[in-house]
Amino acid sequence: MTDHKPRVIAIMGSGETAPTMTKTHRDLLARLGPRSQAVILDTPYGFQENAPELAQRAVDYFEQSIGHSAIVAGLTRLKAGSTDGDVVDDVAVEQGFNRVREANYIFAGPGSPTYALQQWRETPLPEIVASKVRNGGIVTFSSAAALTLGRFTVPVYEIYKVGSEPYWLDGLDVLAEIGLKVAIIPHFDNAEGGHHDTRFCYLGQRRLDIMENLLPEDAHVIGIDEHTGLVIDIDEGSATVVGNGTVTIRISGRSTVHVSGTTIPVEALKDPGAVSRAVSPRPTHETPRETTATSLSHEVDRATVAFDEAMNSGTADSAVRAVLDLESAIHQWSADTLQSDETNRARAVLRSMITRLGDAAVNGLIDPRLVIAPFVDTLMDLRAQVRTDKRYDLSDLIRDRLVETGVEVHDTPQGATWELRRPE
Repeated sequence: MTDHKPRVIAIMGSGETAPTMTKTHRDLLARLGPRSQAVILDTPYGFQENAPELAQRAVDYFEQSIGHSAIVAGLTRLKAGSTDGDVVDDVAVEQGFNRVREANYIFAGPGSPTYALQQWRETPLPEIVASKVRNGGIVTFSSAAALTLGRFTVPVYEIYKVGSEPYWLDGLDVLAEIGLKVAIIPHFDNAEGGHHDTRFCYLGQRRLDIMENLLPEDAHVIGIDEHTGLVIDIDEGSATVVGNGTVTIRISGRSTVHVSGTTIPVEALKDPGAVSRAVSPRPTHETPRETTATSLSHEVDRATVAFDEAMNSGTADSAVRAVLDLESAIHQWSADTLQSDETNRARAVLRSMITRLGDAAVNGLIDPRLVIAPFVDTLMDLRAQVRTDKRYDLSDLIRDRLVETGVEVHDTPQGATWELRRPE
Protein backbone atom coordinates (compact mmCIF):
# COMPACT_ATOMS: atom_id res chain seq x y z
CA MET A 1 0.00 0.00 0.00
CA THR A 2 1.47 3.34 -1.03
CA ASP A 3 1.07 6.59 0.83
CA HIS A 4 -1.47 8.92 -0.69
CA LYS A 5 0.11 12.12 -1.93
CA PRO A 6 -2.09 15.23 -1.84
CA ARG A 7 -2.74 17.03 -5.09
CA VAL A 8 -2.66 20.77 -4.47
CA ILE A 9 -2.14 23.90 -6.54
CA ALA A 10 -1.32 26.98 -4.45
CA ILE A 11 -1.34 30.29 -6.31
CA MET A 12 -0.02 33.40 -4.54
CA GLY A 13 -0.50 36.97 -5.66
CA SER A 14 2.78 38.06 -4.04
CA GLY A 15 4.59 37.78 -0.71
CA GLU A 16 5.78 34.26 -1.49
CA THR A 17 8.90 34.70 0.68
CA ALA A 18 7.40 37.19 3.13
CA PRO A 19 5.93 36.62 6.61
CA THR A 20 2.42 36.84 5.13
CA MET A 21 2.76 33.46 3.39
CA THR A 22 4.85 31.68 6.01
CA LYS A 23 1.94 29.83 7.59
CA THR A 24 0.58 28.82 4.20
CA HIS A 25 3.90 27.24 3.19
CA ARG A 26 4.08 25.44 6.54
CA ASP A 27 0.55 24.08 6.25
CA LEU A 28 1.13 22.89 2.70
CA LEU A 29 4.39 21.13 3.55
CA ALA A 30 2.73 19.53 6.58
CA ARG A 31 0.30 17.79 4.21
CA LEU A 32 3.22 15.99 2.60
CA GLY A 33 4.54 14.60 5.86
CA PRO A 34 8.13 14.08 6.97
CA ARG A 35 9.32 12.91 3.54
CA SER A 36 8.48 16.13 1.79
CA GLN A 37 11.09 17.38 -0.66
CA ALA A 38 10.92 21.04 -1.70
CA VAL A 39 12.56 22.44 -4.82
CA ILE A 40 12.90 26.08 -5.83
CA LEU A 41 12.29 26.48 -9.55
CA ASP A 42 14.55 29.42 -10.35
CA THR A 43 13.76 29.95 -14.04
CA PRO A 44 11.52 33.06 -13.83
CA TYR A 45 14.39 35.25 -12.60
CA GLY A 46 17.11 33.29 -14.39
CA PHE A 47 17.92 36.19 -16.71
CA GLN A 48 18.80 38.49 -13.80
CA GLU A 49 22.42 39.00 -12.79
CA ASN A 50 21.49 38.43 -9.14
CA ALA A 51 19.67 35.14 -9.81
CA PRO A 52 21.98 33.15 -7.48
CA GLU A 53 21.32 35.66 -4.69
CA LEU A 54 17.54 35.43 -5.17
CA ALA A 55 17.71 31.64 -5.10
CA GLN A 56 19.77 31.67 -1.91
CA ARG A 57 17.33 34.08 -0.26
CA ALA A 58 14.53 31.63 -1.03
CA VAL A 59 16.55 28.76 0.42
CA ASP A 60 17.22 30.82 3.55
CA TYR A 61 13.53 31.71 3.83
CA PHE A 62 12.49 28.05 3.77
CA GLU A 63 15.20 27.12 6.25
CA GLN A 64 14.74 29.97 8.71
CA SER A 65 11.07 30.96 8.40
CA ILE A 66 9.41 27.71 7.31
CA GLY A 67 11.72 25.33 9.15
CA HIS A 68 12.14 23.16 6.06
CA SER A 69 15.06 22.59 3.73
CA ALA A 70 14.76 23.35 0.01
CA ILE A 71 17.07 22.82 -2.92
CA VAL A 72 17.47 24.97 -6.03
CA ALA A 73 16.57 23.38 -9.35
CA GLY A 74 19.41 25.17 -11.14
CA LEU A 75 17.28 25.85 -14.21
CA THR A 76 17.98 29.54 -14.75
CA ARG A 77 18.57 28.89 -18.44
CA LEU A 78 17.41 25.85 -20.36
CA LYS A 79 18.16 27.08 -23.87
CA ALA A 80 21.15 28.79 -25.40
CA GLY A 81 20.87 32.45 -26.37
CA SER A 82 21.76 34.09 -29.65
CA THR A 83 25.12 35.42 -28.43
CA ASP A 84 28.17 33.60 -29.74
CA GLY A 85 29.58 31.36 -27.09
CA ASP A 86 26.33 31.36 -25.10
CA VAL A 87 25.83 27.66 -24.47
CA VAL A 88 23.86 25.60 -21.99
CA ASP A 89 25.21 22.68 -20.00
CA ASP A 90 22.84 19.88 -21.04
CA VAL A 91 23.93 17.69 -18.14
CA ALA A 92 23.18 20.44 -15.61
CA VAL A 93 19.77 21.01 -17.20
CA GLU A 94 18.88 17.32 -17.01
CA GLN A 95 19.98 17.26 -13.39
CA GLY A 96 17.70 20.22 -12.75
CA PHE A 97 14.75 18.40 -14.34
CA ASN A 98 15.43 15.41 -12.07
CA ARG A 99 15.44 17.65 -8.99
CA VAL A 100 11.99 18.88 -9.94
CA ARG A 101 10.77 15.35 -10.74
CA GLU A 102 11.92 14.00 -7.39
CA ALA A 103 10.41 16.85 -5.36
CA ASN A 104 6.84 16.78 -4.18
CA TYR A 105 6.76 20.52 -3.39
CA ILE A 106 7.59 22.80 -6.33
CA PHE A 107 7.96 26.49 -5.60
CA ALA A 108 8.46 29.29 -8.15
CA GLY A 109 8.06 33.02 -7.75
CA PRO A 110 9.08 36.41 -9.15
CA GLY A 111 10.77 37.33 -12.39
CA SER A 112 9.51 37.50 -15.97
CA PRO A 113 6.67 35.23 -17.11
CA THR A 114 7.74 35.75 -20.71
CA TYR A 115 11.30 34.59 -20.03
CA ALA A 116 10.07 31.60 -18.01
CA LEU A 117 7.72 30.46 -20.77
CA GLN A 118 10.40 30.89 -23.42
CA GLN A 119 12.76 28.70 -21.43
CA TRP A 120 10.19 26.07 -20.48
CA ARG A 121 8.54 25.56 -23.87
CA GLU A 122 9.46 22.37 -25.72
CA THR A 123 11.15 20.99 -22.61
CA PRO A 124 9.97 18.33 -20.12
CA LEU A 125 9.27 21.00 -17.46
CA PRO A 126 5.57 21.70 -18.24
CA GLU A 127 4.78 17.98 -18.18
CA ILE A 128 6.73 17.49 -14.95
CA VAL A 129 4.66 20.20 -13.26
CA ALA A 130 1.38 18.87 -14.70
CA SER A 131 2.24 15.36 -13.49
CA LYS A 132 2.33 16.61 -9.90
CA VAL A 133 -1.20 17.87 -10.34
CA ARG A 134 -2.33 14.53 -11.77
CA ASN A 135 -0.38 12.07 -9.65
CA GLY A 136 0.36 13.84 -6.39
CA GLY A 137 2.38 16.78 -5.19
CA ILE A 138 2.03 20.44 -4.37
CA VAL A 139 2.70 23.15 -6.94
CA THR A 140 3.12 26.60 -5.37
CA PHE A 141 3.54 29.38 -7.92
CA SER A 142 3.51 33.08 -7.12
CA SER A 143 3.84 36.41 -8.89
CA ALA A 144 5.50 35.93 -12.31
CA ALA A 145 5.31 32.13 -12.04
CA ALA A 146 1.60 32.34 -11.16
CA LEU A 147 0.98 34.16 -14.43
CA THR A 148 2.17 31.09 -16.36
CA LEU A 149 -0.24 28.56 -14.81
CA GLY A 150 -3.28 29.38 -16.93
CA ARG A 151 -4.17 28.95 -20.58
CA PHE A 152 -3.25 32.59 -21.16
CA THR A 153 -0.44 34.68 -19.69
CA VAL A 154 -0.02 38.45 -19.35
CA PRO A 155 3.37 39.59 -20.75
CA VAL A 156 3.78 42.14 -17.98
CA TYR A 157 7.13 43.68 -18.84
CA GLU A 158 6.35 43.99 -22.53
CA ILE A 159 3.08 45.82 -21.90
CA TYR A 160 3.87 47.86 -18.79
CA LYS A 161 7.55 48.64 -19.31
CA VAL A 162 8.12 48.38 -23.07
CA GLY A 163 4.77 49.79 -24.14
CA SER A 164 3.55 46.94 -26.32
CA GLU A 165 -0.12 46.85 -27.21
CA PRO A 166 -2.07 44.46 -24.94
CA TYR A 167 -1.86 40.83 -26.00
CA TRP A 168 -1.83 37.36 -24.47
CA LEU A 169 0.89 34.71 -24.42
CA ASP A 170 0.10 31.02 -24.35
CA GLY A 171 0.58 29.82 -20.79
CA LEU A 172 1.58 26.42 -19.43
CA ASP A 173 -2.12 25.58 -19.14
CA VAL A 174 -1.48 23.53 -16.00
CA LEU A 175 -4.90 24.53 -14.67
CA ALA A 176 -6.51 22.67 -17.56
CA GLU A 177 -5.81 19.58 -15.43
CA ILE A 178 -8.71 20.71 -13.22
CA GLY A 179 -10.87 22.00 -16.06
CA LEU A 180 -9.97 25.69 -15.86
CA LYS A 181 -9.47 27.73 -19.03
CA VAL A 182 -8.32 30.92 -17.37
CA ALA A 183 -5.74 33.64 -17.13
CA ILE A 184 -4.25 34.06 -13.65
CA ILE A 185 -3.47 37.67 -12.74
CA PRO A 186 -1.49 38.16 -9.50
CA HIS A 187 -0.81 41.56 -7.89
CA PHE A 188 -4.50 42.20 -8.56
CA ASP A 189 -4.80 45.04 -6.04
CA ASN A 190 -1.39 46.59 -6.71
CA ALA A 191 -1.26 50.30 -5.81
CA GLU A 192 2.38 51.15 -6.49
CA GLY A 193 1.40 53.58 -9.22
CA GLY A 194 -0.04 56.08 -6.78
CA HIS A 195 -1.84 58.50 -9.09
CA HIS A 196 -1.89 56.13 -12.06
CA ASP A 197 -3.67 52.79 -12.14
CA THR A 198 -1.37 49.78 -11.59
CA ARG A 199 -4.03 47.34 -10.46
CA PHE A 200 -4.35 43.97 -12.18
CA CYS A 201 -0.59 43.28 -12.28
CA TYR A 202 0.25 46.76 -13.59
CA LEU A 203 -2.27 46.61 -16.45
CA GLY A 204 -4.76 49.10 -15.03
CA GLN A 205 -8.47 49.02 -15.79
CA ARG A 206 -8.24 50.23 -19.41
CA ARG A 207 -5.79 47.58 -20.54
CA LEU A 208 -7.51 44.85 -18.52
CA ASP A 209 -10.75 45.62 -20.37
CA ILE A 210 -8.94 45.38 -23.71
CA MET A 211 -7.30 42.08 -22.79
CA GLU A 212 -10.51 40.54 -21.50
CA ASN A 213 -12.11 41.32 -24.86
CA LEU A 214 -9.26 39.40 -26.52
CA LEU A 215 -10.08 36.22 -24.59
CA PRO A 216 -12.28 33.54 -26.17
CA GLU A 217 -15.82 33.37 -24.82
CA ASP A 218 -15.12 30.26 -22.75
CA ALA A 219 -12.13 31.77 -20.92
CA HIS A 220 -11.98 34.21 -18.02
CA VAL A 221 -9.71 35.85 -15.45
CA ILE A 222 -8.90 34.88 -11.88
CA GLY A 223 -7.25 37.72 -9.97
CA ILE A 224 -5.29 37.22 -6.75
CA ASP A 225 -4.41 40.16 -4.51
CA GLU A 226 -0.94 40.78 -3.16
CA HIS A 227 -0.01 38.82 -0.02
CA THR A 228 -2.94 36.53 -0.76
CA GLY A 229 -3.16 32.94 -1.91
CA LEU A 230 -5.64 30.52 -3.47
CA VAL A 231 -5.09 26.95 -2.25
CA ILE A 232 -6.80 24.46 -4.55
CA ASP A 233 -7.20 20.98 -3.05
CA ILE A 234 -7.91 18.83 -6.09
CA ASP A 235 -8.88 15.67 -4.22
CA GLU A 236 -11.24 17.58 -1.97
CA GLY A 237 -12.63 19.70 -4.79
CA SER A 238 -12.22 22.88 -2.75
CA ALA A 239 -10.42 26.20 -3.10
CA THR A 240 -9.54 28.27 -0.04
CA VAL A 241 -8.50 31.92 0.03
CA VAL A 242 -5.64 32.62 2.45
CA GLY A 243 -3.59 35.65 3.37
CA ASN A 244 -4.56 39.30 3.61
CA GLY A 245 -6.63 40.09 0.52
CA THR A 246 -9.19 38.65 -1.85
CA VAL A 247 -9.53 36.44 -4.93
CA THR A 248 -11.62 37.77 -7.81
CA ILE A 249 -13.30 35.71 -10.53
CA ARG A 250 -14.02 37.93 -13.55
CA ILE A 251 -16.31 36.60 -16.25
CA SER A 252 -17.45 38.92 -19.05
CA GLY A 253 -16.39 41.96 -17.03
CA ARG A 254 -18.37 40.92 -13.94
CA SER A 255 -16.47 40.25 -10.73
CA THR A 256 -17.19 37.79 -7.93
CA VAL A 257 -14.93 38.47 -4.94
CA HIS A 258 -13.99 35.99 -2.21
CA VAL A 259 -12.34 37.25 0.96
CA SER A 260 -9.59 35.53 2.92
CA GLY A 261 -10.86 32.57 4.90
CA THR A 262 -13.50 31.69 2.30
CA THR A 263 -13.69 28.14 0.96
CA ILE A 264 -15.53 27.48 -2.29
CA PRO A 265 -15.89 24.46 -4.57
CA VAL A 266 -13.43 24.26 -7.44
CA GLU A 267 -16.44 24.46 -9.73
CA ALA A 268 -17.02 28.00 -8.46
CA LEU A 269 -13.74 29.02 -10.09
CA LYS A 270 -15.45 28.24 -13.41
CA ASP A 271 -18.98 29.25 -12.46
CA PRO A 272 -19.31 31.68 -9.51
CA GLY A 273 -22.90 30.50 -9.05
CA ALA A 274 -21.53 27.22 -7.77
CA VAL A 275 -20.45 28.98 -4.56
CA SER A 276 -23.86 28.15 -3.11
CA ARG A 277 -22.66 24.55 -3.03
CA ALA A 278 -19.57 25.50 -1.00
CA VAL A 279 -17.83 22.81 0.98
CA SER A 280 -15.72 23.16 4.11
CA PRO A 281 -12.14 21.94 4.18
CA ARG A 282 -11.05 19.18 6.51
CA PRO A 283 -10.24 20.63 9.96
CA THR A 284 -6.59 19.58 9.68
CA HIS A 285 -6.31 21.52 6.44
CA GLU A 286 -7.83 24.77 7.61
CA THR A 287 -5.73 27.82 6.85
CA PRO A 288 -7.07 30.75 8.90
CA ARG A 289 -6.73 34.27 7.69
CA GLU A 290 -3.32 35.82 8.15
CA THR A 291 -3.03 39.12 9.99
CA THR A 292 0.61 39.81 9.21
CA ALA A 293 1.54 43.25 7.94
CA THR A 294 1.65 43.35 4.15
CA SER A 295 5.10 44.90 3.82
CA LEU A 296 8.21 45.80 5.72
CA SER A 297 7.21 49.43 5.26
CA HIS A 298 4.08 48.79 7.32
CA GLU A 299 6.20 47.21 10.05
CA VAL A 300 8.48 50.27 10.04
CA ASP A 301 5.52 52.62 10.39
CA ARG A 302 4.07 50.55 13.22
CA ALA A 303 7.38 50.39 15.09
CA THR A 304 7.98 54.13 14.61
CA VAL A 305 4.63 55.01 16.15
CA ALA A 306 5.24 52.69 19.10
CA PHE A 307 8.76 54.04 19.62
CA ASP A 308 7.69 57.70 19.49
CA GLU A 309 4.86 57.08 21.94
CA ALA A 310 7.24 55.30 24.31
CA MET A 311 9.84 58.06 24.14
CA ASN A 312 7.24 60.77 24.67
CA SER A 313 5.81 58.97 27.69
CA GLY A 314 9.23 58.11 29.10
CA THR A 315 8.59 54.34 28.95
CA ALA A 316 12.02 52.86 28.34
CA ASP A 317 10.86 49.22 28.16
CA SER A 318 8.33 50.00 25.44
CA ALA A 319 10.91 51.96 23.45
CA VAL A 320 13.34 49.05 23.58
CA ARG A 321 10.55 46.66 22.62
CA ALA A 322 9.78 48.76 19.53
CA VAL A 323 13.45 48.60 18.52
CA LEU A 324 13.57 44.83 18.96
CA ASP A 325 10.30 44.39 17.04
CA LEU A 326 11.68 46.37 14.12
CA GLU A 327 14.95 44.40 14.11
CA SER A 328 12.93 41.18 14.09
CA ALA A 329 10.76 42.45 11.22
CA ILE A 330 13.84 43.33 9.15
CA HIS A 331 15.10 39.79 9.62
CA GLN A 332 11.74 38.22 8.79
CA TRP A 333 11.34 40.25 5.61
CA SER A 334 14.97 39.82 4.51
CA ALA A 335 14.06 37.00 2.12
CA ASP A 336 11.28 38.93 0.41
CA THR A 337 12.25 39.36 -3.23
CA LEU A 338 10.07 42.43 -3.79
CA GLN A 339 11.50 44.78 -1.20
CA SER A 340 12.98 47.52 -3.42
CA ASP A 341 14.43 50.11 -1.00
CA GLU A 342 12.28 49.18 2.00
CA THR A 343 15.10 47.34 3.76
CA ASN A 344 17.39 50.38 3.52
CA ARG A 345 14.66 52.59 4.94
CA ALA A 346 13.99 50.14 7.77
CA ARG A 347 17.65 50.03 8.72
CA ALA A 348 17.86 53.83 8.67
CA VAL A 349 14.89 54.06 11.04
CA LEU A 350 16.41 51.39 13.28
CA ARG A 351 19.70 53.30 13.47
CA SER A 352 17.82 56.48 14.32
CA MET A 353 15.97 54.72 17.13
CA ILE A 354 19.21 53.38 18.58
CA THR A 355 20.79 56.84 18.41
CA ARG A 356 17.82 58.37 20.21
CA LEU A 357 18.05 55.72 22.91
CA GLY A 358 21.75 56.57 23.28
CA ASP A 359 20.90 60.24 23.72
CA ALA A 360 18.30 59.29 26.31
CA ALA A 361 20.90 57.24 28.20
CA VAL A 362 23.08 60.33 28.47
CA ASN A 363 20.46 63.02 29.01
CA GLY A 364 17.63 61.04 30.56
CA LEU A 365 14.49 59.69 28.97
CA ILE A 366 12.11 61.74 31.14
CA ASP A 367 11.90 65.49 30.49
CA PRO A 368 14.10 67.01 33.25
CA ARG A 369 11.72 69.97 33.47
CA LEU A 370 9.08 67.61 34.83
CA VAL A 371 11.51 66.36 37.49
CA ILE A 372 12.63 69.75 38.81
CA ALA A 373 9.39 71.69 38.23
CA PRO A 374 8.02 71.25 41.80
CA PHE A 375 11.25 72.61 43.32
CA VAL A 376 11.70 75.48 40.87
CA ASP A 377 8.04 76.47 41.15
CA THR A 378 8.41 76.63 44.94
CA LEU A 379 11.42 78.92 44.63
CA MET A 380 9.61 81.04 42.02
CA ASP A 381 6.67 81.45 44.42
CA LEU A 382 9.07 82.45 47.20
CA ARG A 383 10.78 84.94 44.88
CA ALA A 384 7.43 86.45 43.94
CA GLN A 385 6.63 86.91 47.63
CA VAL A 386 9.93 88.65 48.50
CA ARG A 387 9.50 90.92 45.45
CA THR A 388 6.10 91.86 46.79
CA ASP A 389 7.81 92.69 50.09
CA LYS A 390 10.34 94.75 48.08
CA ARG A 391 13.21 92.50 49.21
CA TYR A 392 14.88 92.75 45.81
CA ASP A 393 18.19 91.59 47.24
CA LEU A 394 16.63 88.22 48.11
CA SER A 395 14.77 88.15 44.78
CA ASP A 396 18.05 88.61 42.89
CA LEU A 397 19.77 86.01 45.05
CA ILE A 398 17.13 83.38 44.24
CA ARG A 399 17.33 84.28 40.55
CA ASP A 400 21.14 84.04 40.51
CA ARG A 401 21.16 80.69 42.30
CA LEU A 402 18.63 79.31 39.80
CA VAL A 403 20.73 80.55 36.88
CA GLU A 404 23.78 78.84 38.35
CA THR A 405 21.89 75.52 38.28
CA GLY A 406 20.80 75.99 34.66
CA VAL A 407 17.40 77.58 35.19
CA GLU A 408 16.87 80.88 33.39
CA VAL A 409 14.33 83.28 34.90
CA HIS A 410 12.46 85.83 32.77
CA ASP A 411 10.52 88.70 34.36
CA THR A 412 7.66 89.80 32.09
CA PRO A 413 4.67 92.14 32.52
CA GLN A 414 2.52 89.04 32.85
CA GLY A 415 4.73 87.55 35.57
CA ALA A 416 7.93 85.55 35.92
CA THR A 417 8.62 82.44 33.81
CA TRP A 418 11.46 79.98 33.75
CA GLU A 419 13.11 77.52 31.36
CA LEU A 420 16.00 75.10 31.39
CA ARG A 421 19.09 76.35 29.65
CA ARG A 422 20.16 74.04 26.83
CA PRO A 423 23.56 72.45 27.44
CA GLU A 424 26.30 73.95 25.27
